[in-house]
Amino acid sequence: MDIASGTNRALTVMMNAMHSAIGENPLMAYLAMMAVRLVELHRVLKPTGSLYLHCDPTASHYLKLVLDAVFGAENFRSEIIWKRTSAHNSANRYGPAHDVIFFYSKNESFIWNALYGPYDDVYVDAFFTHTDEDGRRWRRTDLTGPGTRNGDSALPWRGRNPTDRKRHWQPPSYFYDKYERITGEKLDELPLIERLEKMDGVGLIHWPAKADGMPQGKRYLEDAPGIPLQDIWVDIKPMHNMSEERLGYPTQKPRALLERIIAASSNPGDVVLDPFCGCGTAVDAAQKLDRQWIGIDVTHIAIGMIEARMRDGYPGIAFDTIGVPKDLASAERLAQDDPHQFQQWICWQVGGFPREKKGGDKGVDGWFNYLAAGGKIETGVISVKAGDNVNPNMVRDLGRVMERDKHSFGLFVMKGMPTKGMRDEAASQPVIETEFGRFPALQFVTLAELFQGLKPKLPPLISPVKKASRVETRKSHQPGAQGGLFG
Repeated sequence: MDIASGTNRALTVMMNAMHSAIGENPLMAYLAMMAVRLVELHRVLKPTGSLYLHCDPTASHYLKLVLDAVFGAENFRSEIIWKRTSAHNSANRYGPAHDVIFFYSKNESFIWNALYGPYDDVYVDAFFTHTDEDGRRWRRTDLTGPGTRNGDSALPWRGRNPTDRKRHWQPPSYFYDKYERITGEKLDELPLIERLEKMDGVGLIHWPAKADGMPQGKRYLEDAPGIPLQDIWVDIKPMHNMSEERLGYPTQKPRALLERIIAASSNPGDVVLDPFCGCGTAVDAAQKLDRQWIGIDVTHIAIGMIEARMRDGYPGIAFDTIGVPKDLASAERLAQDDPHQFQQWICWQVGGFPREKKGGDKGVDGWFNYLAAGGKIETGVISVKAGDNVNPNMVRDLGRVMERDKHSFGLFVMKGMPTKGMRDEAASQPVIETEFGRFPALQFVTLAELFQGLKPKLPPLISPVKKASRVETRKSHQPGAQGGLFG
């Protein structure tokens, strides 16, 4: 897509202005890349949809201008500050501890589900000043409304007459709902005075010490929704090395961060799209909250991690992966079109993990972990050849890499069958004795064998990705009770 030839005049002017201001550099290239994608995201977004863009402060001010041009400044909703790390000791500046999340809607009809955070201790101590014997805190609430009435709401109850105070009985709906949660019964059909008796019977009414004091309702802290969520988020902790959720992906975000966003701006059954999916945190959160989802990423490293994450976290889940080889012909096309991505994909298929960077591989395209003697985990090496021109020298080179890096096992992955010279070269490597059996040190793997389900004969492989914990799905991010958002 060419921004200059597009129909969004504001975006064209904005991008030209930024190009004039900051010149041609990696930042400008990034902004141009994001601009064309944001135009497409705006195009496919439903009228009720919203976009959240997560970035760091070095580019956030530029990206907001691009977002204003694409979505319209009137559709800017929030700039969320997320404290992503505890502290940084940075010389000559304040420690960078936050990221920015921009929230824009398609228009005024966007979905919004208000979320709540817990009350602070000062608020609780000031307003929830009473405590039951079981430790539950509550505050007093008036059971009457202003003005006098005729009928049940004007009747005296236990010697208290609301009419004398120019009021009438009017218990808030909270007490009807609370009674129903306690007993499973509804009060709506009962006479008003009988409703009050029922509420008192389950401990929902407080009687003051004064003989003529008016009874008051007990509104419990446990049922209070909390404080509406603000645009500074310090409660969602960043990923750390010991986190149970951590999969080893460098830019992985906490699932709680994506759960909060998805819960606020979508409903169960809605579709969530993450076009920069990484290791799949957004689609994981969407699945957990009973949303449909689409995840997009350009690397087979990310796609492999997402597939493993979703199958581990949601056993029996069904989803389609589009854009990865499904047969021999599509695998050969990938090898021809993008040898580096082919190498990444192959490494995942044989149970290993690929090099992320292109070039300078020193004969190594990936590795695999396996179980060695005494429960130790050791590493084997993978060499992938995407082209048709393979020869015994390449096999000999892999043997040298194994010797150099002290790998007992190596896999040579290729499109076609190895020649006799290549097989002879592999046979010159030893057969390794293990407690799991005897295995050739250097083995061939072909595309045809992979699609036939044939795997190399090796000791038990250890997954390169940390197994994701099983996830319990739910439809709501919070039960509506104090503490539910953070418990």
